[in-house]
Amino acid sequence: MSFAPAAGQPRDTTIHTDSTGLEQGMFDLPVKDGTIAAYYAAPQRKKNAPVVLVIQEIFGVHEHIKDICRRLAKEGYFAVAAELYQRQGDPSTYTDIPKLISEIVAKVPDDQVYADLDACIEWAGKQGADATRVGVTGFCWGGRLTWMYAAHSSKVKAGVAWYGKVATGHGPLIKEQVLDVAAQTHAPVLGLYAGQDASIPLDTLDALRDKLAQGNEAARASEIVIYPQADHGFLADYRPMYREVDARDGWQRMLAWFQRYL
Repeated sequence: MSFAPAAGQPRDTTIHTDSTGLEQGMFDLPVKDGTIAAYYAAPQRKKNAPVVLVIQEIFGVHEHIKDICRRLAKEGYFAVAAELYQRQGDPSTYTDIPKLISEIVAKVPDDQVYADLDACIEWAGKQGADATRVGVTGFCWGGRLTWMYAAHSSKVKAGVAWYGKVATGHGPLIKEQVLDVAAQTHAPVLGLYAGQDASIPLDTLDALRDKLAQGNEAARASEIVIYPQADHGFLADYRPMYREVDARDGWQRMLAWFQRYL
């Protein structure tokens, strides 16, 4: 995986992963109240690949999230990303982030997300993936849900949370926070955070470390990594806050984590 342009080329930080050697595309994911749109990427002709659920940022399953799925598929994983806001609206039509949060994100209950992620696992298993080896990774809004789903589902064997809130959520439907559930997680979670991220105070990460240290075996195996010079969204190569050195390190840590636990 290349995180840098070739010599002599103009610098464009946006990463474009091709689909050579992959099966990939949008599909209709069966869920309890019908279907929702989803994207998957998996190695061609590979059966029993471990499943990795990819949980979107607040912006939905756009090209960056699809690219993350393809990157994971290149590493041998069956990656699935569902449009978890579909019932509430289309995030791609918004340019105002506060309005997006108030009109769509704040209306998405955790239980709805859990059920949709359960459906992703079931669907992947029917396609020949190994639904007994399930990892989950997510970004921002999805970073919080990574912790929450790892605590919710015993199917999860490993999680990697990228800069998700741990002491708060988005909107009045949120009844529990990461700090409430992390000590009883079903799977070890690697949390990757930014030292310059004003939306996630460092003292909340200290509190999370304390909760994990006092928790069950999976909680005690979890880790928190803070990149001192990074800001929120440092893996988002299509955005100005992308920080290549920390994105590269975090990506390698994630792969090592999944290799260890899946």
